[in-house]
Amino acid sequence: MASDPGEWWFYHIDHTSVPEAVAPLVEKCLEKGWRVVIAGEDETLSGLDRYLWTWRDDSFLPHGREGALEDRQPVLLAREADPRNGAKAAILLDGRGAAGRHFERCLVVFEGANADVRAEARRQYRAAVEAGARVKYFQQDPGGGWTART
Repeated sequence: MASDPGEWWFYHIDHTSVPEAVAPLVEKCLEKGWRVVIAGEDETLSGLDRYLWTWRDDSFLPHGREGALEDRQPVLLAREADPRNGAKAAILLDGRGAAGRHFERCLVVFEGANADVRAEARRQYRAAVEAGARVKYFQQDPGGGWTART
C-alpha cells in the first residue's frame, strides 16, 4: 500500500514580502501543534529569521537556525526540508522541495514575480497532483490575505 502523500498547499505572493506572508502561516502551524521546518536560501532565511522575532508586538514565533539545537526548535530554518526537529509541516521557499521526505503538509510559498521559482512551484503542483496529494492553491489578495483558487 502506498503511503499518504499528505497535503500540498501553494501560496502565490503578489502583494507582500516573503517574511510577511510566511509569519502567519508559521503561526497557524504552531497553533495546530505542528513543528515546522522552513527551507530556503541563506539570504531568505536570514531575513525571515530577523522578521519572525518582531513581526507582531503581541506574538512570539519561537525558531532557530540549523546547526543550533535543531531537535529543540519548534520552527527550524534550514537550507533543506529535513525534519530534524520532528516537523510535521514544511514551508518551502526559493523553489526548495521536500526531497522524498514526508510531511503532513507542505506549504510552497513563492513570489509571482520570480519566474524561475514560479515555474518550480508549477512543477511541484503537477507532481503533487500526480502523487495523489490533497492540493490547494491560494493567491494573495491586495490586503495580504489569501483567496483559494481552483
